[in-house]
Formats: sequence, structure tokens, C-alpha cells
Amino acid sequence: MASEPCDVCGKRVRIAGGIGDLWNFPTSSSGGMTLELVDGSEHFLCFECMERLPGDREPTAEDVAAL
Repeated sequence: MASEPCDVCGKRVRIAGGIGDLWNFPTSSSGGMTLELVDGSEHFLCFECMERLPGDREPTAEDVAAL
């Protein structure tokens, strides 16, 4: 099982599809994803932190830093 820390809260979350999944066949899904924002920045966020991003406009690196 591969994991990566969230760029906002630091919690280590599972990343599905790693080489470890080839042998284990876990049934749980990923706990986050890498977002490519409109300002060109990339951030790995857990789903809980993604829900805290603004929903009324395209989020930016400033929004991620504000979390």
C-alpha cells in the first residue's frame, strides 16, 4: 500500500493503484488526489481538505495555503 501526506493537514492517506495492490487486492479506494490548479500549482490533498476549498470559484495555491 502506497501513501502520501496531504499538503494541508499532513495526514498520510492511501493511494490506490500502487505495486502493493497487485498482490493484496485491497478493496478500499484512494484517500486523496493530486490537484492541478488554475494557477499552475499542484497539491496532493486528502478528500476532507478538498471539501474545504472554495466552491464558488476555481481554487488557487493561496486557497490551499489558507487552509
